[in-house]
Amino acid sequence: MALNPLVDSRDMRFVLYEMLETDKLSSYDAFATFDRDTYEATLDLAEKIAVERVYPANAEGDKIGAQYDPKTKEVTVPDSFKSAKAVFNEAGFTGLAHDPEWGGMGMPDVMYRAVLEYFFAANLSFTAYVTLAVGASNLVKNFAPEDQKKIYLEKMVSGVWGGTMCLTEPDAGSDVGALKTKAVKQKDGTYLITGQKIFITAGEDDLFENIIHPVLARIEGDPQGTKGISIFLVPKYHVKPDGTIGERNDVVCSGIEHKMGIKGSATCSLSFGDNGKCVGYLMGGERQGMKIMFQMMNEARLDVSVEALGVASSAYMHAVTYAKNRVQGMDPSKKGEGAKPVTIVKHPDVKRMLLDEVACRGDADAHPPCRLFD
Repeated sequence: MALNPLVDSRDMRFVLYEMLETDKLSSYDAFATFDRDTYEATLDLAEKIAVERVYPANAEGDKIGAQYDPKTKEVTVPDSFKSAKAVFNEAGFTGLAHDPEWGGMGMPDVMYRAVLEYFFAANLSFTAYVTLAVGASNLVKNFAPEDQKKIYLEKMVSGVWGGTMCLTEPDAGSDVGALKTKAVKQKDGTYLITGQKIFITAGEDDLFENIIHPVLARIEGDPQGTKGISIFLVPKYHVKPDGTIGERNDVVCSGIEHKMGIKGSATCSLSFGDNGKCVGYLMGGERQGMKIMFQMMNEARLDVSVEALGVASSAYMHAVTYAKNRVQGMDPSKKGEGAKPVTIVKHPDVKRMLLDEVACRGDADAHPPCRLFD
């Protein structure tokens, strides 16, 4: 396979097949329909889309960024993100590891993580929207009532609807138990949500037709601290029983963060129930919010680790390419008049720095840095 500027595909396959033996998962009934050829085709398609569509959108994401309109309280993202997402959705990557019952492909999660490395390496800002949508859909799958699953899951798995993770508040960061967001139960079993959340990745954008917010809140009268927290499904737009979008829910974006990097990713402040009409639906049981949200938090930790791997991979691949093309200094192996200018990769200290970068990525022992000496 041709080399790309983002991820060493040969190294990825070494990890998947030689270390993790992913192709042997076909011995399990759940993955019996997949074989190595299927996985290879999936990786090839992910690489192609990442390099040709998602990577070019990265620069525009930082130059233009996510834009907030204080009048409409809406966020727009660069057009290149929208075209990249259309291709991403068409390929089915949002639902790669999801159950086919909801429109997913049902592949092993390890393949979803491998695909993510390509996309995080290509464009972290863009891919953050995707991972939040996947994480929120997994919460809905495991904890939402059956009638809610039928309404929301298929659209989330297909990537048409997005998602978030709403924990942090102005006075409740790492101390989540101090949150003030409140839920009041209504006669029809729904809840009215009031409160504010901050630092919400993908909290508002025009990439998705609807955004599903899993929101931590305390039901009126429940005890203080983390043991009194519940979790609610709060859609940006109400959804009718037939699955079509209805009126706007009472949740708005009050602003986005100004950042030094990943500017295409909207980090939002959200206000719930400013007009007393924000409707939410309980997921799981009452006072089970933290227990349930930990599923998404742990999944986010996996996502962040792949983010780091993808960004480090892209940095390394770009550094190697530059070092193999940048001519500067004389050949250190020759002296005197016979010495000629060489690419900087020929200099021992540059080679040492590149090897150090491989070691920092954590895979030096797993597989030699093949791009350096090819």
